[in-house]
Amino acid sequence: MWYNHHERVIRYKFEVSGDLGNMKKDFLLEEELYIPVKEYFISIGYEVKAEVGHCDVFAMKEDQVTVVELKKGLTIELLIQAANRQRFADIVYIAIPKPKINFYSKKWKDTLHLLRRLQLGLILVSKKDNDHNIKIALEPMPFDIKKSVNSGKKKRNVLVKEFKSRSLEDNVGGSRGKKLMTAYKEQAIKIAEYMLENGATSAVDLAKIGFDHKKAYSIIYKNYYNWFEKLGKGRYILNEKGIEEIDARIKHKDIFR
Repeated sequence: MWYNHHERVIRYKFEVSGDLGNMKKDFLLEEELYIPVKEYFISIGYEVKAEVGHCDVFAMKEDQVTVVELKKGLTIELLIQAANRQRFADIVYIAIPKPKINFYSKKWKDTLHLLRRLQLGLILVSKKDNDHNIKIALEPMPFDIKKSVNSGKKKRNVLVKEFKSRSLEDNVGGSRGKKLMTAYKEQAIKIAEYMLENGATSAVDLAKIGFDHKKAYSIIYKNYYNWFEKLGKGRYILNEKGIEEIDARIKHKDIFR
């Protein structure tokens, strides 16, 4: 059985007795998450027990089995553990202390996307004095892979176009902090190399030898890499910076041929 409602916030306040109730600090231990999570599931009709078959929280409502794993934060080990629980549980949640994070950030959205892919639920627990807030940040639901792929069609088309537009293989996979070759830069390099060899050039001239007129004009007019200098009447030449960088590139290619 799966929940079919969207993200919701449940504010459930209760007094915690014993040692946990006397703690005047944020959650630090997994055990501290147990009571608020247990009380929440009891409040919605579950019978709850701890450490059944090493499951942190084992809850049942009629024949439905729900398991919750309690952790201080999201880790790959936790995801593996939760995925293993899916072999026998109908519903699996991960419960963690509410993190200090921008919940509108890409990192958080990517985290929720991963949990959706794994069909896991996420519970966030926060604490102020003896009041505990339970937020169901994500309900475990079947993941529609086809819908997900369709939602990325625009991005896919952009990447395929970029792939097909590139012929130079200057990039190294896994690079960090380095300038990367793009289809746009590749076109700019080819235009600059043509200018280096043939002198003053216009977009019309470039179109005659196979360049797309509109793209060529945009590249030399916008001059993103500051390589081109306008002479007038739509004609451009390479400036000193352009000559230096393109000449160095040609020499570098000759060395490694």
